Amino acid sequence: MPRNSKPAAILAIILISYFMILLDNSVIFTGLPSIREGLDLSPTGLSWVQDAYTLVFGGLLLLGARAGDIVGRRRLFVIGLGVFGTASLLIGLAPAGWWMIAARALQGVGAAIVAPTSLALITAYFEGEARSRAVAWYAATAGIGASLGLLVGGALTDLISWRAAFLVNVPIAIAMIIAARAVLIETPRQSGRIDVVGALCATLGMGGLVFGIIESGETGWGSARVVVPLVVGVVLLAALVVTESRVAQPIMPLRLFRSRERSGAYAARLLYLGAMIGFFFFTTQYLQDALGFTPLEAGLGFLPMSLVNFIVALAIPRLRTRVPDALLLAGGVLLTLVGMVWLSRAGISEVYLTSVALPMVLVGAGQGLAFAPLTSSGIAGVPPQDAGAASGLVNTAHQLGMALGLAVLSAVAVRAGTALTGPAAVAQQVGAALTAGSALLGVALVVVLVVLVPGGRTKGALPVPGPTGTATRPEAGAASSS
Repeated sequence: MPRNSKPAAILAIILISYFMILLDNSVIFTGLPSIREGLDLSPTGLSWVQDAYTLVFGGLLLLGARAGDIVGRRRLFVIGLGVFGTASLLIGLAPAGWWMIAARALQGVGAAIVAPTSLALITAYFEGEARSRAVAWYAATAGIGASLGLLVGGALTDLISWRAAFLVNVPIAIAMIIAARAVLIETPRQSGRIDVVGALCATLGMGGLVFGIIESGETGWGSARVVVPLVVGVVLLAALVVTESRVAQPIMPLRLFRSRERSGAYAARLLYLGAMIGFFFFTTQYLQDALGFTPLEAGLGFLPMSLVNFIVALAIPRLRTRVPDALLLAGGVLLTLVGMVWLSRAGISEVYLTSVALPMVLVGAGQGLAFAPLTSSGIAGVPPQDAGAASGLVNTAHQLGMALGLAVLSAVAVRAGTALTGPAAVAQQVGAALTAGSALLGVALVVVLVVLVPGGRTKGALPVPGPTGTATRPEAGAASSS
């Protein structure tokens, strides 16, 4: 473990960099109508502006996590920031939709390096109670970044341009590169090779599934443009499992799934984020295209969620000393589900306070409760040599959940409201998408109650290195064992 002489500075660099990625993941939402008009994008093209990023981000996360173990996490962290900043500049200068989508994919490459490396750096620099606090802040950053991005994106889009929401990343990335080189110490490298075949199977397999699901909204499930990529995706993901069971140094060690707690956390995170991406993507369009909000007003419209999310996230470290993670997670998913169902009933003549703001309060509280338990359960009981792979799986479930979720919900929305026009059509499409998102949350709640709650009798402690090099949890229960 590197000598941790400047813990506050180290954590600040990690969290600001991670915050920049999450901010950019949501800053786009309030600018979607402006991007659609400015670049003349179809509904499918607009969904690819988001999915090109999340798909590449999620598909390369496992490779990014493994590469950090081999080439050094600080070195890769700096490279990732450079790629992300460059891609942000290209997005801000995009003259056409294809350029925008391609640059968003490149931005996903940078994010796929920075995100897992950030969490792995926390496991490298912090231990014991300090690690518990650091991961709590990491999880809080996930929720706060997503919420604050809507406000920042709305303000910049309304006052300047949607392009400014991306160009602002460039100076932040440069500053974090300079700070990382000055403060962070390189982590020990592991010998070995990168599992390129596994990385390709993961990325292309998920790409096939997402492409097929998105295209189904316009061409139907029987179209060759849907069936072929879906079949290819399934075959490649099956090949991924076979490959990872045979290679000496897999990017996705199958042993990580032997833990009931970790497997349940990955599944719950994928389903939860699949619903949350729909919440952000479609609610901002509802506010602007159905209720007539400006981008800035739409960003401000998310404040009930953002403020509650922030308050709950700050209280999480204290709550986790008194309440088991599994119960906090179950409560968070349940609150989110109630808020999502409520919001899905909004129409074009509804009052903002009762039809949008109050449901957002529930969604914000639920998200604030859910993220820290999901993160800690995803890395529970992991030995130090698997820290990078485990953090990669946490972020992979996060991003692929969003990519698949948005693909499914976009397909549902395209088929809804076809007999209507204008704001009424938008409201009906958004309602259908959020109803489908509620179904995803319902399944996530079942996973939490059936898989995590029965074994989640311990409080929110994080894994700490044991005397033999394995990881243990204080007061650990059976759910944490590998």
